[in-house]
Amino acid sequence: MLTVTAAGFTFAARFETDAAPKTVAAFRERMPFEGKIVHVRWSGEGVWVPLGDMDFGVGYENHTSHPAPGHVLLYPGGISETELIIAYGGVDFSSKMGQLAGNHFITLTGGLENLPKLGRRVLWEGAQPIRFDAD
Repeated sequence: MLTVTAAGFTFAARFETDAAPKTVAAFRERMPFEGKIVHVRWSGEGVWVPLGDMDFGVGYENHTSHPAPGHVLLYPGGISETELIIAYGGVDFSSKMGQLAGNHFITLTGGLENLPKLGRRVLWEGAQPIRFDAD
């Protein structure tokens, strides 16, 4: 069981172990994982966790530029900083450097009715805490 708690909302989730095994393993090593989410600047309806030069030691796997609502991506760094992005609506993953693709390694499976509320809270109230826990 994987739980994501963000901005006062709790979401059940699953790792996409078959599709992104290296990303899942690298992220699991850092759990519980805590950070701050802010609203995306260029990508649409998403929130992200800026991670600077954090190195997860992974390349691309199961990567996409168009995650569905509830998909969590890890951008492993390169032309932009390392980051996590969570889609709550339509996303075209980009940065000031242009189009990006991130590894889809977590899918939110419960509490999805709160995704739009999460996005609005982060947009209008600013940075919010986020935590990933595995049972």
